[in-house]
Parts: sequence; C-alpha cells; structure tokens
Amino acid sequence: MATHREKEAYEYMEKHKIMELMDNLTSMLFFYRPERPREFLIIQLEQLKLSKTRSLDCPSLFSDSNLDAIFAILDPTKQEYITHVQYKEALTTLGITNFIECPEGAARDKISYETFKKEAKQGIQRCSATFSTK
Repeated sequence: MATHREKEAYEYMEKHKIMELMDNLTSMLFFYRPERPREFLIIQLEQLKLSKTRSLDCPSLFSDSNLDAIFAILDPTKQEYITHVQYKEALTTLGITNFIECPEGAARDKISYETFKKEAKQGIQRCSATFSTK
C-alpha cells in the first residue's frame, strides 16, 4: 500500500506529465544518439517550451518524411488512399490512441493521404506535448 508521500508524488507526476516527458526525451536520445546528450536535452526542452507558448510543433521522433514513408508502404500501388483498417492500425502503431475513428473517406473505405497525414500529425503532437494544457 502506498504511503501518503508516494501518493502525492504519483499525483504530482501525473499532473505534470513527468513520465511522458521522460519517455519522450529518452526515446529521442536513443533514436538520435547525439554526441552531446545534455545539450541535446536542453534544446529539446527549450523547443517544448516554445511549442507551448507559440503553438509550434512539439519535438517528436516522427517527421513529415516518416509519415510519407508510412503512407507509401500502406499504398504500394499509389492509389492515393488507404483503407479504414489501415488508417486505424497505422495510427495505433504510431502510438496515437486519441484520433478520429471515422474520418472523411471512412464510409467509402478510402482514407486520403491528406486525411491520414493531418490525423497523424495532430495525434503525434498530442502525444509529444508533455506539458499540462491547464
């Protein structure tokens, strides 16, 4: 059973998204493997601070070119759309849990690149925004 102090610490970490922040920073360190990890972390924290104050994109592992590559893999015949199932699986695989379940094109089972990219970018930004929006 958790003590009062442990409960307070957990609530503090939840409120300020400390675990999410540490997970994101650690993932970026392992992915980019910078020569100067402390400077890299400082830059990432500064970018996160700017993204909060100026509504910019948060630091993230995924770029537009990564999303382009994912869509190309899902659409190898270049039909310019993916299925609704592919859309949901791709976003889930990217770690995005909160997305529009039935976006434009879902009824026809044809999700366009633009719709996929918009939802993916918004989801990634929500996941990467490890600051409290309150």
